[in-house]
Amino acid sequence: MDAQTPRSVGANLLIALAFLFAGMLLVVPLVLIFSIALRDGVGAYLNAILEPATLHAVFLTVTTAIIVVPINMVVGAALAWLVTRFRFRGRNLLVSFIELPAAVSPIVAGVVYLFLYGNQGLLGPLLQWAGVQVMFTPLAIVLVSLFVTAPYVARELIPLMQQQGTEDEEAALSLGATGWQMFWHVTLPNIRWGLVYGAVLTNARVMGEFGAVSVVSGSIRGQTNTLPLQINLLFNDFNIAGAFAAASTLALIAVLTLLLKSLLEAWERR
Repeated sequence: MDAQTPRSVGANLLIALAFLFAGMLLVVPLVLIFSIALRDGVGAYLNAILEPATLHAVFLTVTTAIIVVPINMVVGAALAWLVTRFRFRGRNLLVSFIELPAAVSPIVAGVVYLFLYGNQGLLGPLLQWAGVQVMFTPLAIVLVSLFVTAPYVARELIPLMQQQGTEDEEAALSLGATGWQMFWHVTLPNIRWGLVYGAVLTNARVMGEFGAVSVVSGSIRGQTNTLPLQINLLFNDFNIAGAFAAASTLALIAVLTLLLKSLLEAWERR
């Protein structure tokens, strides 16, 4: 529709409904979180955030995301490349395996890791013999976060790369480019925004994951509590101000992530 063409009543109504639902589902909850977190004043709010257990939860959550997101970006891009650029027996089965973590309940994923790496699990005796503790440590949080977020980058890239085809890459190879040059100068620029969107989704899931992390972390206060676990713990302690302060921190991190994505898009358009 041309920018100068007047919109119909129905179109205006749909736009108004879209803004209404977006406000009710997105803006109102955010405003509520911050209003409750700040109702006792800025000083009380900062004290709740600077409480050592909450600070540690913020640090652990951000650290987990810093580790998990780049790994899943690399693995997701490699899997998408393999699935879209090669034809081999078992390809459809591999695609199903890529989708599997999205279909499995996070609680089930946590229990599987517990039975695999726990002291009484399949690899537990071997790990104990080697003096390695996996369960109820930050390492377990990273491992289970890698599992639950594994599909996001690949799911963004596979349909994108299938739609783009291989013509540009074949042209680069025919002009004498090496495989690395082709990927860096042709493939990567073509998929960069799919990669960014996949990273944003992965980051959001890592920071908001509760079910799987609650099983493998042990929810040890000040040691293995991520922000979602810390929020739940504060609620259970009837520390409403602290819980909403932690929740507002998690929401703020999510908003900053989306803002960074928007800035990158604006920079790309310029």
